[in-house]
Amino acid sequence: MSMTQQATPAVDTPPAPGPKQSDGRTRQRPMALRLLARPEVGVFLGAVAVLVFFLFAAPPVRDGSSMANILYQSSTIGIMALPVALLMIGGEFDLSAGVAVVTSALTASMLSYQLTMNVWVGVIVALLVSLAIGAFNGWLLVKTGLPSFLVTLGTFLILQGVNLAVTKLVTGNVATDDISDMDGFTQAQKLFASTFTVGGVNVKITVVWWLVFAALATWVLLRTKYGNWIFAVGGNKHSARAVGVPVTFTKISLFMLVGFGAWFVGMHQLFSFNTVQSGEGVGQELIYIAAAVIGGCLLTGGYGSAIGPVFGAFMFGMVQQGIVYAGWNPDWFKAFLGVMLLGAVLINLWVQRTATRR
Repeated sequence: MSMTQQATPAVDTPPAPGPKQSDGRTRQRPMALRLLARPEVGVFLGAVAVLVFFLFAAPPVRDGSSMANILYQSSTIGIMALPVALLMIGGEFDLSAGVAVVTSALTASMLSYQLTMNVWVGVIVALLVSLAIGAFNGWLLVKTGLPSFLVTLGTFLILQGVNLAVTKLVTGNVATDDISDMDGFTQAQKLFASTFTVGGVNVKITVVWWLVFAALATWVLLRTKYGNWIFAVGGNKHSARAVGVPVTFTKISLFMLVGFGAWFVGMHQLFSFNTVQSGEGVGQELIYIAAAVIGGCLLTGGYGSAIGPVFGAFMFGMVQQGIVYAGWNPDWFKAFLGVMLLGAVLINLWVQRTATRR
């Protein structure tokens, strides 16, 4: 007798519930690490620490007028540090930024005074000259492929010599003539160097411009196509060009933004003091670059923010004025500057590794 067997269908039983398995690629890092990976968080904490230190070490800092003075010193650095930071995110830096400020002020002052023209003519011509210097730096960099260090070092030396030689040739002195009694001076001074009162404390207009430029730069970096281009060319310009990013335009325009910043700060100096010393500006480019580096921008490009350099510039102003209010030797400022710069570089290196760690 034959017997037939029927196969019973297999029944899939669900696995017992247990802990969710992860291959490590989707694992979320702790919130603290993700915050520290932001380029501006480290310098913000550093700025708070420096402020608290000088609030105790230098009691005059607690006064409103002292804080207004600190903000003013910070703003004159911060306005230039912003375009320098954008340029660094784009993978380049500009050693001529400091003397370019003086070149702009000298152009506006001498053109207006020597030709007896309305100062606004000098202001506009100075803007064109500053943008042309930036465009030249960017064009030469793109066309030759030379490092920005060499290109802008050459421009730095050229401008330094031209500033001194032309001023002596035109005015017979190392400084320009006083333009405070010329047409248009009062209106220009209101825009570039005026003072307003808040709670009985006099505040310079540059503090407002500094914050406005910082907000605008942040919006450009985070919300516009141009901001994406800046990060792209700073990260890898060849890959950026391959996906359609206009590398040449982006590089040249970033140098021109530095030129615009140099023009604005130069106009502030001119309309604050009515005259310009032609030998000034040397060494300021290092201050601007250092403020950007302390603010989280990497020298290798492709990483940074616009908010970070705001706190970096504030740290500079805080230390520079805090040392004076504390009654210490002002020579210590350079030592503090070196410590802050080295500390920022080490922190940025750690942050970069943290941000790229899986």
